[in-house]
Amino acid sequence: THRALNSSQISLARRSPPPPRSTERRVEGMASEGVLLGMGNPLLDISAVVDDAFLTKYDVKLNNAILAEEKHLPMYDELASKGNVEYIAGGATQNSIRVAQWMLQTPGATSYMGCIGKDKFGEEMKKNAQAAGVTAHYYEDEAAPTGTCAVCVVGGERSLVANLSAANCYKSEHLKKPENWALVEKAKYIYIAGFFLTVSPDSIQLVAEHAAANNKVFLMNLSAPFICEFFRDAQEKVLPFVDYIFGNETEARIFAKVRGWETENVEEIALKISQLPLASGKQKRIAVITQGADPVVVAEDGQVKTFPVILLPKEKLVDTNGAGDAFVGGFLSQLVQQKSIEDSVKAGCYAANVIIQRSGCTYPEKPDFN
Repeated sequence: THRALNSSQISLARRSPPPPRSTERRVEGMASEGVLLGMGNPLLDISAVVDDAFLTKYDVKLNNAILAEEKHLPMYDELASKGNVEYIAGGATQNSIRVAQWMLQTPGATSYMGCIGKDKFGEEMKKNAQAAGVTAHYYEDEAAPTGTCAVCVVGGERSLVANLSAANCYKSEHLKKPENWALVEKAKYIYIAGFFLTVSPDSIQLVAEHAAANNKVFLMNLSAPFICEFFRDAQEKVLPFVDYIFGNETEARIFAKVRGWETENVEEIALKISQLPLASGKQKRIAVITQGADPVVVAEDGQVKTFPVILLPKEKLVDTNGAGDAFVGGFLSQLVQQKSIEDSVKAGCYAANVIIQRSGCTYPEKPDFN
């Protein structure tokens, strides 16, 4: 779930001024500056409505997320040539951080790191992050272009094909620089989508261990079936440090299948994920699994609860791209204010509901969430 843009479309986020470089401060009892940090793959989404023949041509399945292979590369130009194409700044983690920032309405409450290229798409990404009120410290790669993601929309459902390019070049050396590690130190909540496991597992491990040692909250996402299948070792290594794990029902079932759990029942799977071993110092894990229009499943303390989502008439659905990212962003916006799980899920459902009524992971100027 990722997105891209041209200058006319950058108005999709609030034009808030960059946060003052003050020491940590609280605003109206809301989130403190830099309370939430995200790290991931910044991608510019190239989004267009296509038909089934287009999916067949490129061997792409709906409601899936994959990394681009050679056969997919002509797809980007073909999408860009369509009259309905849109460019929106994204990448799964960056989407979630932008949505959390929008929900919080406190400039500089969130920060983000990832790798972009030194090119026009990279410049758009920087402008977009600033407009959204997010403190972004990008690593700029001299050689690789900014990553892109093809978003193929059919009947409101989406399929994603990510060409990581520069996003694949993130190095932990960037993370260790004092001005960047300062974002880690300041954050009390750190969120990373599973997609980043394909890029910089050592960076993930560094912040995961920092979170465990400093009583901070570390959150991750299963992100895609291929992560659960082909990056299992990297995922296993970081799981003991994860306080909150997010995913959807398809990812949860693949996660279970890979581990030989003989169940398709999402509630059972969520419970088993929540009970996987924890690193020392970690008290418990909460698993949060979304199921599209079906209830959200939350497993915590050996119990499973379900929460209804906000149902949307089919005719109001524009596209589902970014729905899962938006859910996480809404959830995080309440969690960082130490609200209840119930409030966090409600905010997640609200944010997802807003996003699926718009093209891509975009939102109105102000949230209307109580």
